[in-house]
Amino acid sequence: MESAVRGGTRWKRFAVVMVPSVAATAAIGVALAQGALAASFSVSGQSFKVSAEKLEGKGFFQYGGMAEGTDLEGNKAAHPVAVSAFKSAEITKMCQSVVTPGVPIFGNISLQLTAGGNGTPVKAENLYLDVEELGANAEFKNIDIGVAAGKATKGPGIQPGTRANPYGFSQQADSAVLTDVKQKAWATTAGTFKLSGLSMKLHKGVKECY
Repeated sequence: MESAVRGGTRWKRFAVVMVPSVAATAAIGVALAQGALAASFSVSGQSFKVSAEKLEGKGFFQYGGMAEGTDLEGNKAAHPVAVSAFKSAEITKMCQSVVTPGVPIFGNISLQLTAGGNGTPVKAENLYLDVEELGANAEFKNIDIGVAAGKATKGPGIQPGTRANPYGFSQQADSAVLTDVKQKAWATTAGTFKLSGLSMKLHKGVKECY
């Protein structure tokens, strides 16, 4: 079975990243209410943007979570996210950017990182993405929607060191291919993360990947 979808998602509308089913939206909301917890570390007070020409992943798994940490003033904060996981992934022409506001003297400072643009893609194993917004073209192979998170078998499973309801909603697929990817995320973790052609630059002002 293959399913293709194009569009954008925003959590304030309770939409779900990479789900070709409106009914799945409510299920992710239930997972959040049941106390799912995402990244295995306290997230910073800054989200970041990632764009890519193409992401090819094997062993796809997704469930709802909360990225917890602090804001830039040190106050506790939590952000609902869709945790998208892959056993392995290759990313072509990846860009990551984060803007730090209000730096004394300089004002806004942007950090921009690029990799995988010289014919050798970025490669990751056991990749977890805590995503708040996503826009892409997506195609899935052999997708299962509505699997109990603790019973999913195609992806890497619930992220080690995090808490999630094993009976809550999830979805899985043998593989997923995303093109023209634009996402806003709070955290990324991976067992291995190999960035070919890595370039990292600081810019005065706001300079984001998209």
